[in-house]
Amino acid sequence: MPSLLTTSSVLMCPHGGTVSAASSNTKAKAGDFIVRPSDTFTIAGCPFTLPGAPPIPHPCMTVQWIKSTLRCKAAGDFALAQDSIGMCLAADQAPQGTVLIQSTQMRASGV
Repeated sequence: MPSLLTTSSVLMCPHGGTVSAASSNTKAKAGDFIVRPSDTFTIAGCPFTLPGAPPIPHPCMTVQWIKSTLRCKAAGDFALAQDSIGMCLAADQAPQGTVLIQSTQMRASGV
């Protein structure tokens, strides 16, 4: 079973930007609070640019989760796990690639 993601999990956009999770979950923990697709995920430091002269900055800004757990819930919503799929979006909602899950806790897992 894949490990659950928490507010301290290390997530990145495909271009190296840092994904931060702000969760409204104040009940379910696995070390830190478990994150859910309904939480807010923001991206900072994405260097992506569109080609052109001059190049046009088009950084990843937010994450929209496409796949979460199917049975494991945290505070009334499905949880996110290492096998969850999140799409990084630019400010204009253009998809930029999937979230890279670098590390998470190993205490709790779910399907």
